[in-house]
Amino acid sequence: MKTMIKHIPFIPCLCAVVLMSGLSACSREFLDADPLSIYEPTTTFSTESGLKAAMAICDRTLKLNYAHDYNEMLSLATEYMFSELGAAAATDKSQLLVDVAHDLTPTSDQSTEDNLSRGNSIWYFWRQGWQGIMYSNTIIQYAPRVEGLDESIKNAYLGRAYFHRAWRYYNIYMQFGDVPLLTKVTDVPKQSYYSCKRDAAFQMFIQDLEFAVKWVPEQSEMDEVGMINKGACKVLLIKYYLAVGEYQKAKDLCDDLINGGRYALITGNSFGTFYPGGEPQTWPITRNVIWDMHRAENKLIAANTEVIQGVVNRGSDKESFVKMLTMRILYPFYFNGQVQDVDGVQALQNYKRNNSNYDPKYDYMRALGRGIATWRTTWWYTHRLWEVNGVLDEGDLRHSSKVGNWVRMEDLKVNNRNSKHYGENLRLFNDEGKLLCTDTIRRWFDVPHYKLWLDDPVAEANISGSDGHRGAQTGGNSDWYLYRLAEVYLLRAEAKYYMNPSDPTIAEDINIIRRRAGCQQLYSGPCTIGDIVNERARELYFEEFRNVELTRISLCLARSGKPDEWGNVYKLDTFDKQSGTDAEGGSYWYQRINHYGQYNKGVINVNASLSRINYTMDKKNIYWPIPEKAITSNTKGQLHQNYGYAGYDPNVKEWETWEEAVADQDVE
Repeated sequence: MKTMIKHIPFIPCLCAVVLMSGLSACSREFLDADPLSIYEPTTTFSTESGLKAAMAICDRTLKLNYAHDYNEMLSLATEYMFSELGAAAATDKSQLLVDVAHDLTPTSDQSTEDNLSRGNSIWYFWRQGWQGIMYSNTIIQYAPRVEGLDESIKNAYLGRAYFHRAWRYYNIYMQFGDVPLLTKVTDVPKQSYYSCKRDAAFQMFIQDLEFAVKWVPEQSEMDEVGMINKGACKVLLIKYYLAVGEYQKAKDLCDDLINGGRYALITGNSFGTFYPGGEPQTWPITRNVIWDMHRAENKLIAANTEVIQGVVNRGSDKESFVKMLTMRILYPFYFNGQVQDVDGVQALQNYKRNNSNYDPKYDYMRALGRGIATWRTTWWYTHRLWEVNGVLDEGDLRHSSKVGNWVRMEDLKVNNRNSKHYGENLRLFNDEGKLLCTDTIRRWFDVPHYKLWLDDPVAEANISGSDGHRGAQTGGNSDWYLYRLAEVYLLRAEAKYYMNPSDPTIAEDINIIRRRAGCQQLYSGPCTIGDIVNERARELYFEEFRNVELTRISLCLARSGKPDEWGNVYKLDTFDKQSGTDAEGGSYWYQRINHYGQYNKGVINVNASLSRINYTMDKKNIYWPIPEKAITSNTKGQLHQNYGYAGYDPNVKEWETWEEAVADQDVE
């Protein structure tokens, strides 16, 4: 019987290993973390139990890149505000990052991750990435020294640690540009680091992942679910192959995953166990495969032939599991007087179940959650994205309100007993054209309900609690998808595009996913890179790291010389070294944001503490700035700051090969 990976206590000695020495081990100045204890690593990691403890921490810190333990902060959402699919929406936050072009600087994000006024997790990603790298390096450094451990088992530990390190670095390089390459835990502080060029570091990670593919077991050969498996190593290796231009190798590995007999797309009308949602009388769900496959309880079951790698995140132990506050953070803030009926009366109330005004037909608290919209979807994502061949695809289950998968504000009904329009659908305008929602940024937008609804049985059962009669729906502990086979089809389509944009089989790699979703409109003839990236948006919303993937695709287009959907061709030495907010130039990342996103459209008036909002994004923002405190604490070296930010110098020394960067770690 397969079991989920169990929590192993966070051991202080491991924290000390990775938190004690300079940049290489998360110093106070560099990552704002303190050592927790004195340690003797040669003793701690001399046994397999020590390696297991270290691996458990790698697994935990991986899930913290999706959600972390601070209220109103959902780390993955920051990836979406730097894309065409989302934007910051908490209009009452004093440090809301919307004017990104002007406000994002090397010194603008120095606060701790629990500062709720910030509304982004840029600094957190920097800190979390380096911690994950150090945890991985601890295993890599000490696993070969464990005596009596079978060689295949030892190599499996190494392979998983290589994956964890390569996964963190993949994100960091795509988010922050060139950074130092760290491969070991040092015994003394080091303050003389230099950045390593992206392509050089990627060659090392490719070698590491090729080793991992050889030695890490298939999921079917493992007793536990949740540890990194061979399939996950292959998917990450595919992305690295694409990033360095090894398109044929990427395609071959995609073929292996698709045709190897271990994985298959989930199809049919249903899958796993049916969970009907928070309040079926209010928001009924017609059972369908898209809804079922995204329920937390179904993601990692044995019958799930599509999951390649999942993240285990269920249970009540706060040290092991984090709450995915998707229903709090990503749903509209509709329980508010700024959402009104046609007479100006508040339209929606969150009545408790013991209130005399309560009606289970209109219990939006339990059905849809208690949203506050720290972030929101973009209009392009909720509307135009779902048009294929110039037609809005009515059959696409991923965009269907008919089956309950998709929430539109117009589908909600007035539930305020004091309203004369009780039971009528919400409206954005009255008959005279007056706006009935005075903050449409935060309180009026569509939601992919099938992706973001998460049950919270503990809160639901807490009838005696302050919110118990309302269900306290903010989201719950939930397993999450890291990689699914659907993404592999789209990665294969990408690899084919870079080799031959006219390849007719590209369309079929997209269409197989669309057929599963019940789509009526299919692609035919030559597909553009935009068709592939659009399907990623439809299929992988809030699974993929959207900003990271757009940056990688920008790199791939520049390296391959192939055009985007508008005919733009990019150059490898300039695509990420431009600035400005005008419509021309920049990277593919910028072009998609400028065409489809919330940004650079002019000032928006809102009726909130921020009366005017100007969403801007600069071409230079394809990379986030290296934090100033990381640069100033590195007193004997010099980190490479990204183009367009204060401190950028194209003449700063960078390591040209990964071997040079590794060798320098032994130089004080």
